Amino acid sequence: MPGLLRGVARTAVVAGTATAVSNRVSRRQAGRWAQQDYEQQQTYQQAPAQSAPPAAPSDEMSDKIAQLKQLGELKTQGVLTEAEFEEQKRRILG
Repeated sequence: MPGLLRGVARTAVVAGTATAVSNRVSRRQAGRWAQQDYEQQQTYQQAPAQSAPPAAPSDEMSDKIAQLKQLGELKTQGVLTEAEFEEQKRRILG
C-alpha cells in the first residue's frame, strides 16, 4: 500500500506541476497577443489620421476649380469685366 500511495502522490505532483506550467504559458501568451492587438489598433488608428491631410488639398482644389468655372461663366455672360475677372481669379488662386 505505501508504494501505491507514493505512486499516486508522485502522479499528483507531476500533474499539478504540468497544469501550473501550462496555465502560466497560456497567460503569458494571452498577454503577448493582447499587446500585439493593442499595437495593431494604435497603428490602424494613426494611419487614417496621416492619410486625411492629403485628401483636404484635393477638396480645396476642387472648390477652387468650381469657383473659377463660375467666374468664367460670369465673364462670358458679361457680368464681370476682364479686370474684375483677373482680380477675382488672383484672389481665389492666391
